[in-house]
Amino acid sequence: MAPKRREFIQLSSKGLLLAPFIPPLMHQMSGPTAKSSTSNASQPVTIMADEPNLIGPYGPWAAAHQDQALPSFSFRSNTWNDLADWKKKAHAQLVSRLGIPALGEIPAVNVDQIYDYDGLHIEALSWQLPYGRPTKALLLKPANAQGRLPGILAFHDHGGNKYFGVRKITRIPGRRHPDMGAHQQEYYEGRAWANELAKRGYVVLVSDAFTFASRRVWMQDVPEHLRNGLTDDEPENSIDIAAYNQWAGEHEHIMAKSLFSAGMTWPGVFFAEDRVALDILAARPDVDPDRLGCGGLSGGGLRTDFMAGLDDRIKCSVTVGFMSTWRDFILNKSYTHTWMTYVPLLPTELDFPEILGLRVPQPTLVQSCEKDPLYTLPEMKRADEQLKAIFTKAGVADHYRTSFYPGGHQFGAAMQDEAFDWWDQWLK
Repeated sequence: MAPKRREFIQLSSKGLLLAPFIPPLMHQMSGPTAKSSTSNASQPVTIMADEPNLIGPYGPWAAAHQDQALPSFSFRSNTWNDLADWKKKAHAQLVSRLGIPALGEIPAVNVDQIYDYDGLHIEALSWQLPYGRPTKALLLKPANAQGRLPGILAFHDHGGNKYFGVRKITRIPGRRHPDMGAHQQEYYEGRAWANELAKRGYVVLVSDAFTFASRRVWMQDVPEHLRNGLTDDEPENSIDIAAYNQWAGEHEHIMAKSLFSAGMTWPGVFFAEDRVALDILAARPDVDPDRLGCGGLSGGGLRTDFMAGLDDRIKCSVTVGFMSTWRDFILNKSYTHTWMTYVPLLPTELDFPEILGLRVPQPTLVQSCEKDPLYTLPEMKRADEQLKAIFTKAGVADHYRTSFYPGGHQFGAAMQDEAFDWWDQWLK
């Protein structure tokens, strides 16, 4: 069986205690780490890193390229003092970088099955986008609920497991796949958090993300030389699922390069498909379209950052386990993240936290874990300071909160309780 994502990260990171290092001036550096290419002092100086980093001597140079000044569309800059003007222009710039595909009108939604389970009314839904197989989703709400309820887009994680999607954070009647029992125990303290949130009086929609579960790449759809002997007709046993997940992980660089070649980005496709899900949720007669939120862990946190940053219909957001800086990715942690994270050219215009910061003044909660191997703690805290600065400058410091928890990459019970209370505070 392929190693779990966390184990892979831990094995890959041994021996790399990484610290951010940005030289204030690239042509000046003293001490034993400054090495001249020749004895002639007039020759260019080769800057070496004080500490090991992912790209060696190129790390300080690359980081300084991104970080030597505030990004050009940063609201923290004195250049921008009118909030509405900044949001309009920075939003347009981000959209231009994302290459978001146009998906047309809201698709017809099929109700494939209905369950009554554990105090919830659950609908198994599907809809067809202009490409790929139908998207499958679950909608959950309290049984016998009356009137319009607040709605939440609940985003599932990545977790190195692309065979599954919706099932990672939900539970329905019948036998649960043992992999999903283990997954929920590892990342969510055994909870199906979308179910637990729905019980508190929400309509919760969970859909499979692009390249996951119903939206995954099937073997029959790629050339035979790429299949590694895998087929699509294997039963749902853990060995075959692990083999698929390993293949899917290795296929990500192909997908990313193909999207770049088509003028799109992975975050842009995520956003386009998640916006369709939001359209579907907002249009339901049992949902109040003025009380919408979103949230999720890890890859779900990434999707939250873009959805909450770009769509003003999201009145309250919770990002879990996906907040750091581009500098962290440059020097320390790009290898712990998939191609789904990156938007070419954007880092000199908006630092990563500023994507989510575009939603100011709307309520925003970020939850991070101090020993999360996907990020460094100093850069997670630096991201927090950036978001604080944005909300403070906008005069709504109380609309933003970051909470740091002990432990590794997770959305544990205490974190879920805080997130649910945050949604309750602003959407009820």
